[in-house]
Amino acid sequence: MEGALSIVFALLAAASNALATVLQRRAARTVPVSEHLRLGLAVTLLHRRVWLGGMAGVIGAAVFQAVALSLGALSVVQPIFVLELPFALLIGGVVLGRRLSHRCWAGVVCIVVGLGGGLAAAAPSPGTGHPRLGPWVLVLICCCAAIVALVAVALRRPAGAVRASGFGAASAIGYALTAALIKEATYAWQVGGISGFFLAWQTYAFAVVGVSALFLLENAVQSGPITASQPALTLGDALVSLSLGVTLYGEHVRGGWWLLPEVLGAAVVLCGAVLLTSQPLAQSVVAHPRQRQPAARTAADS
Repeated sequence: MEGALSIVFALLAAASNALATVLQRRAARTVPVSEHLRLGLAVTLLHRRVWLGGMAGVIGAAVFQAVALSLGALSVVQPIFVLELPFALLIGGVVLGRRLSHRCWAGVVCIVVGLGGGLAAAAPSPGTGHPRLGPWVLVLICCCAAIVALVAVALRRPAGAVRASGFGAASAIGYALTAALIKEATYAWQVGGISGFFLAWQTYAFAVVGVSALFLLENAVQSGPITASQPALTLGDALVSLSLGVTLYGEHVRGGWWLLPEVLGAAVVLCGAVLLTSQPLAQSVVAHPRQRQPAARTAADS
């Protein structure tokens, strides 16, 4: 029963996050593209009401996510967030009064089938305990080092696909790490109440890492085409979360020949993400107008 409820709350979190994505990225489109890491970008966006509405969606998603993680495995809950992209296009289509094309629906089917098939093959099961400080230190060092390396690569590149994918991948690691920290913070709440929650270092760590991941995502949107940043975010978040679930929480996934359908499912999800982000609706909903692809701009304006 708890496993089913965790999936329901994960779906609600993905939908809420999708709404936040649509609103935040529409707000991000109102500020100019920068060649540098914009520390003042969040301050600028605070003056956009639509971005504040997006932040409300982020808070709602965080609540749903926390409930889902308290009920289920990290390696199940977080991969469901790949559905954020299809949800974002569905919401964006309603907001803009536009229908999803056949290619959009094909992309949605690819993501849903790839996710379902991959998770069915992996069959993640809950872990047996909660991480001690030693494993947490190692995970934090590895994740932070990877984020710094990706940001360094992105900053050395001009605005474009490589820069956007670098920031997108860094943001994916940040979101996966945030989910792992939230799971432990919710456990602290369950065993120690509100005082245990606020005494747990993971509570403050997930706040810092989550804000940093959001900041990196905003810069990814500003830096290049959505066809580069979103697939990196979509697949990266799911894969890193799966890895953290196994290494940190002792969750189990099937190996051996089951790796073949698992990899195939991930590949189908990636194909769906690339297909969706290449469509004019995605360019209208989530991309910065100066980063739209010429073909997409022509199709959107016709």
